[in-house]
Amino acid sequence: MQIIQTIRDKGAAVVIAVIALSLIGFLLMDANSGTKGSGGGFLGSSNSVGKVNGESVEKALFDEKFTQADANAEQQAAQQYGGKPEAGQLRQQVWDNIVGLKIFSAEAKKLGIGFTSKELSNLFFSNEQGNPFLQAGAGFTDPATGRLDAGKVGQKISEMKKAKGKEGDSYNQMTEQIKDGSIYAKYSALLNASAYYPSWMQEKEKADNKKFSNISYVAVPYNVISDSTIKVSDDEIESYVQKHKNQFKQEAGRMISYVTFSQLPSGEDSAKTKEIVAGLKESFITETNTKAFIARNTSSIEFDSNYLPKSRISSVAIDTIIKQPVGTVYGPYVDGANYVMAKVLGTKTLPDSSKARHILIPTADPQTGQPIMEDSIAKKKADSIFTAIKGGADFAVMAKQFGTDGTKDKGGDLGFFGFSAPMVEEFNQAIFGKPVGTTEVIRTRFGYHVIEITGEKGSMPAYRIAFMAKEIFSSDATIGNANNNATKLSGQKSGKDFDGYVAKNGLQKINWPTIIKENDYQVGQLRDARGLVRWVYEAKKGDVSEPFNINDQFVVVTVDNVQEEGTQDAKTARQMVEGVIRNKKKAEAIIKNLGANPTLESAANAYKQQVLTAGADSSITFNSQIIANVGQEPKVIGASFNAANQTKVSAPIEGNTGVFVIKVNSIGEKPADTPEAEAQRKTQQTTTLRNQAAAGWLEGLKSQATIKDNRSKYY
Repeated sequence: MQIIQTIRDKGAAVVIAVIALSLIGFLLMDANSGTKGSGGGFLGSSNSVGKVNGESVEKALFDEKFTQADANAEQQAAQQYGGKPEAGQLRQQVWDNIVGLKIFSAEAKKLGIGFTSKELSNLFFSNEQGNPFLQAGAGFTDPATGRLDAGKVGQKISEMKKAKGKEGDSYNQMTEQIKDGSIYAKYSALLNASAYYPSWMQEKEKADNKKFSNISYVAVPYNVISDSTIKVSDDEIESYVQKHKNQFKQEAGRMISYVTFSQLPSGEDSAKTKEIVAGLKESFITETNTKAFIARNTSSIEFDSNYLPKSRISSVAIDTIIKQPVGTVYGPYVDGANYVMAKVLGTKTLPDSSKARHILIPTADPQTGQPIMEDSIAKKKADSIFTAIKGGADFAVMAKQFGTDGTKDKGGDLGFFGFSAPMVEEFNQAIFGKPVGTTEVIRTRFGYHVIEITGEKGSMPAYRIAFMAKEIFSSDATIGNANNNATKLSGQKSGKDFDGYVAKNGLQKINWPTIIKENDYQVGQLRDARGLVRWVYEAKKGDVSEPFNINDQFVVVTVDNVQEEGTQDAKTARQMVEGVIRNKKKAEAIIKNLGANPTLESAANAYKQQVLTAGADSSITFNSQIIANVGQEPKVIGASFNAANQTKVSAPIEGNTGVFVIKVNSIGEKPADTPEAEAQRKTQQTTTLRNQAAAGWLEGLKSQATIKDNRSKYY
């Protein structure tokens, strides 16, 4: 739902407004209830997990940040913000954040960008949307004016500064986040202002775009010479690499191959599960307490008592199920990893769309899942608002005073919305099917809502369906068989033996094409593969692993190559370089055969090609990226604007796809752009420059930094 699911702080006067909502919870905490737990500090090991420009990243700091990230991820997953990332992924995120902040902070300091205590004070006592106290609402604002109460803010700041434990830490975290946000906003503004489109560049590009060329040409493709006739030696590749070292830098890493043995259920496992589910069918039909039956037989799909439209029922067989009479059981059928039976319990008619208004008292930041108000406090506040409305208070006035999302200035009005709109499920169930005028307090993952149903229109069928499902599990025999097969392969003594066993037994070996880095936690579809990666770095070339249990499969790995940091050798670089050198040799042979001064006709006859034309539609300009029916050939485009090629045929041109001989028929000029078109082009180019300045700046700073990553010693 565009409102409910996009609850965020409003106003974007400054970038730090983006983080304001996540800080509100710090301000709403009661000092007496915020003293649980330790006050922070990094105790324990002083081991370093890495360095950034010589500055150590202590393991204790890294572990604390990881614990915070893990707790946040757990909370978001619990509140249905998506699945929880795996430990390796979280560690990488934490590392990237620490490294990025250290590099950025050093750069900002070098540039003299800071955030003063005066700026912080001005923010806290302002009525700007970026002020977290203003966002916190009634506790810090004058109820009559809605403006900030400076006395209350000052008192709260004083309490937070004096507080120990959790609330004291919260104040420090809040001010640090505001500081970081403000510095980032200033740095972003600096990058944005650095985009400059000088007049000389404008004039040059305008001139380049005005000129167009029309050419006749002969293209001799490289495939006129068979690849098999051109040999490329390791020495030639090595020579090429040495001349282009920057293109062939390599990181330290490992190249591997592996074989997987599936533990997924066999056909026999599936048949057994189907038999179990089918055995419950008669009882499912006759059972009068369906909810108890579902629970008693431990269905993998929980009982849902709600009436839902077809679009909200997740079942591959829903079209067939809804045609069954009430009381009928359909199935068993396969749905995902389950055998399922469906029982139609009832049907009814719901409005096609409903209209409602609400007042949200949030308990969590919708973007991060971070708590911003204790549940009991939020419920008490919502109940008080509900009581006032039932006592005669105007809903719209209460929404404006206490609402926290984008509807507050509209009296909380959400307008009309359908059941299939992206509303949270609890909200839909509270609205649809109840009479207009219903007012109540409901709980969603965002917090507490005081709601009122104000209208409805249309109608649609809804169904109450119970699903009895059993997951199709792998039997011990299936898992054991996969393990036995993997163990046999893992018993091979070398990579050569590994390959021989794979070929003899018809197994599928995966030659992983990407280098494995020391801190990787995933290899392709092999998720949570940290143990595998650690083994790879402890092993030698040709070693074969014991089976790893990853993603419902056993995996056996062999190390194909140990790659050192530096420049690629000929074997590694061959895949990229061989084609380039081969084409260069072909170009030399073709050019030699054409002679120094060929005509278009002699070039065409020599290789049975045609004389063609391009640019008749004014499509070849100096800034063109491609030539129609030719491709990306920048040398040909450049030669198309060489006036000397108007009086004679060009010398053979070694291109990307073949050798070209061209004759320039004409070089013309397009009409001048209108002032409007010229202004639009200037705006577009300036925007492009700004986007280029804003994109990739952190990676640019990282490339200049000295980063030592020692996490693999500990994780």
